[in-house]
Amino acid sequence: TMKNPVPQAASLLLEKLLLLVHIRPLPAGSGGETAPPAPGYYDTSCFKRGDLLEVPRTLFIHFGIYLGENRVAHLMPDILPAVTGDRRQIQQVVTNKRLILGVIARTASVRVDTVEDFAYGGSILVNHMDRLFEEQMLGSEEAARRAEKLVGTTAYSLLWNNCEHFVTYCRYGAPVSFQTEKFCETVKMVIRDQRSVLASVLVGLASIVCLGVAPSTTLPTIFIPFFLWMAG
Repeated sequence: TMKNPVPQAASLLLEKLLLLVHIRPLPAGSGGETAPPAPGYYDTSCFKRGDLLEVPRTLFIHFGIYLGENRVAHLMPDILPAVTGDRRQIQQVVTNKRLILGVIARTASVRVDTVEDFAYGGSILVNHMDRLFEEQMLGSEEAARRAEKLVGTTAYSLLWNNCEHFVTYCRYGAPVSFQTEKFCETVKMVIRDQRSVLASVLVGLASIVCLGVAPSTTLPTIFIPFFLWMAG
């Protein structure tokens, strides 16, 4: 029997959506990468070793484990660890090009960065997920040690091994990703209503024609329904 192409297309599309999750917007007129805030931009005095840090991004949330002394362990797609062993190059802040190639190659690394490089100007929530795991929380030192043991190159998958899987394993002992599960449910709802899919495609394309570029809130409206509709 032939496999339904829709789940396969959905899985592939979810992987590519990471490009919108982590890619940092460039300021108008800029031709290069934006720079992270200067050291001291964040007050780390309220952070404790083993804390789970969250930073809202374009569509999803980026997660990390605070290790103390202004250091955060987090999982990031990155092609560089797969092509070179030069630790000085690898330790530099991950650029958009490195990230995109990492997504395509499904290669990532658990890396340690400063709070400034990790958050990249975004607001930080501390231990916001604890309320969901009240009876599963590990000790703060255990969470930090788990994160430190995982530092290095790893496989990447938005569905099975992303930054949220990493932090929930470290702090709660179980690798889960609620935002991925929620997004998958949304995709399923879109698939069920072919008329809504087609309407979303037309609205999205009209936005591009009229505005010249799709706003960030329109991007998922265009690409997710279009590819799933075509796959179905």
